[in-house]
Amino acid sequence: MNMQSIELIAPRYGIAWYPWAVQYFFLIALSYASLWLAVPGVVLGVERWKPAARLALLGAVATAIVAPVTLLADLHQPLRFWHFYAYPNPTSWMALGSILLPLYVGATLGLAWLVWREPLRARAGEGGIQGWIGRHVPLGAWATPRWLVVLLGLVAVALSVGVMVYTGAEVAILKARPLWHTEYLPAMFLLTGVIGAAGLAVVINRVSGIRHPVAGDQFLSVILVSLVLAGLVAGGWLAQGLSINEGSVAAALGSVRDNPEWRRLAYWGVVAGVFLFLASGLMEVLGSLRGTRWVLGLLALYVAWSFRWTVLMEVQTVARNSAGFQNYAVGMGSQGLLGIVGSFGLLLSVLLVIDLFVPWRAALGGRDGTPDHSPAVHGEPDHG
Repeated sequence: MNMQSIELIAPRYGIAWYPWAVQYFFLIALSYASLWLAVPGVVLGVERWKPAARLALLGAVATAIVAPVTLLADLHQPLRFWHFYAYPNPTSWMALGSILLPLYVGATLGLAWLVWREPLRARAGEGGIQGWIGRHVPLGAWATPRWLVVLLGLVAVALSVGVMVYTGAEVAILKARPLWHTEYLPAMFLLTGVIGAAGLAVVINRVSGIRHPVAGDQFLSVILVSLVLAGLVAGGWLAQGLSINEGSVAAALGSVRDNPEWRRLAYWGVVAGVFLFLASGLMEVLGSLRGTRWVLGLLALYVAWSFRWTVLMEVQTVARNSAGFQNYAVGMGSQGLLGIVGSFGLLLSVLLVIDLFVPWRAALGGRDGTPDHSPAVHGEPDHG
């Protein structure tokens, strides 16, 4: 009896999305979620929410400026972005995103301009570049119509919903990756984005010197509620997958079972989320701990970022054409660590430039240049 061996060769493909994609999905989620956190104070005019809205609007604008930069970098050849407009494809989520994204960024910047016009005009009599900006950027001395702020705010929110849907759908639609192909993924992108946006606002509240206690408590409440909802979504995903052997759950459990790196990521993700929930809840009860909110803000940002890193990068290490996993090491160049650090540095730079030239603290009836030390909700002084 003749025995013949058949040798199968499966090509190894490199990953398609690099860390620039993580940065884009992270920053654009922070932007639209920050815009939503600003809506009660900016669009609805809720007095109690205006201090939080000032912080959230700053975060929404800064991340809206930086996010498209990371997206262009992820195209590998940034100048080819015009292909989306020269060869439109309405059946592609990415092509739809190329229309929605610039409209959303424009609407968000326009809304911020309307909100910041009056504080800018107040600087018109000053000398130097601040005075020049105050005289020219508001485009005249006309009063900002309230109806225009509301209208543009609603347009920006509508466009932000479109951005949220397209960023989730363009990943979840890929059947070749079972770990991505689930309707629960866009919901998790949304909720972790809200967690990160509230965390960003908490950090801005601290480093800007405002340190508004009520706003800090409001953002902690947002983090708590979003964590609970994210837990429910994750539980529903797992329960449905175990009951009907859904592909993404089976792939996830197989990856955790067969790969120690995935087990470490899964355990650490659960620990970080639970710790953030417990610590946020403890701060809501014990006013003396509120001075360290900014630490939880950083942790909330990490939770939002690490979720996208795991979903977008680690999933790509699962071999599609053979069994097992392909190792991925973060490089030091622009497609790796330098790109990650550079995008965060760009975000920090944009925040600093806005803080230097725009009196955003004075918007919505706030005070420009002075920390807000109004009494905390529970009567406790706030120091952070």
